[in-house]
Amino acid sequence: MNTVVTGSIAYDYLMTFPGRFAEHILPDQIHRLSVSFLVDEMRKQRGGCAANIAYNLALLGERPRLMGTVGQDFAGYRAWLDGRGVDTSLVRTEGDLFTASFFVSTDEDGNQIANFYTGAMARARDLSLETVYADGVDLVVISPNDPEAMVKYAAECQTLGIPYLYDPSQQIVRLSGEELSMGLRGSSILVINEYEFELLREKTNLTADQIRGAPSEACVVTLGAEGSRIWSGGETHHVPPAVPRCVDDPTGVGDAYRAGLIKGMALGLPWHLCGRLGSTAAAYALEQPGPQSHHYSLNEFTTRLEGHFSDAFRAWAGGSTLFSQLRSSASRR
Repeated sequence: MNTVVTGSIAYDYLMTFPGRFAEHILPDQIHRLSVSFLVDEMRKQRGGCAANIAYNLALLGERPRLMGTVGQDFAGYRAWLDGRGVDTSLVRTEGDLFTASFFVSTDEDGNQIANFYTGAMARARDLSLETVYADGVDLVVISPNDPEAMVKYAAECQTLGIPYLYDPSQQIVRLSGEELSMGLRGSSILVINEYEFELLREKTNLTADQIRGAPSEACVVTLGAEGSRIWSGGETHHVPPAVPRCVDDPTGVGDAYRAGLIKGMALGLPWHLCGRLGSTAAAYALEQPGPQSHHYSLNEFTTRLEGHFSDAFRAWAGGSTLFSQLRSSASRR
């Protein structure tokens, strides 16, 4: 599937706090919050929502095209992505800036406090999807990015008739209700988490049913350890999680889920099975530190997918042959 993934491309600075944030925040002083958390570990990782999604799509045998703006410090990161099957030809380097950076602290309950430095990402608004329209794009992913770029890409997709997956997530707080409503109305698929769903409802003044019914194909809400829920064609599908072998770092887990979901779309699977591919991809990400530290072959992924969800796939007409098809395609890579 010819997929163009837009959004943030960044370096992640991941810190671990050996305690609980909630124990150090005074509710009656929240209006003048001033806290400092002494972390005992920090790692610098390759990240950014778009890059994470593209990385996971490449693991799943796709050849995604990553589109965004980066800084003078991106050469090594570009080589890393190119070497793993991501097409970075649409990534533009801004020589006078640094690549965007994400600083996040995670406590022992998995809660996170984060800051994001925009850097070169602010110039993503200067790019245009009109440059890729002639290539016959099957899907554009609009993930968190420079807010003006997100609005522009949604409008361009609507004008050009390109299907798009709308993933405003972290930028819901920066986009206006009108901008969010516009992006939502023209989308094919909406993917956000449970908290973001409520925030989207509040900012747009839409009802829950109106949000679920706005995308033309599906509304997907991730639920953390409870899996995900997908609304499509008047049906509701609860997708269970793929239980991880261990839990290390939640950063990038949602991006891995989105990649699995898109891979299911590329395979022509029904939504409840697309979600199961997403759950399996997410489990791999959860088991490793950072959003691009995990790795697997397509054959390994298929074995794990079958181990978690074989009953659901075999209950679907055509599901009995899917695993052999995936393994056959893995042997040809």
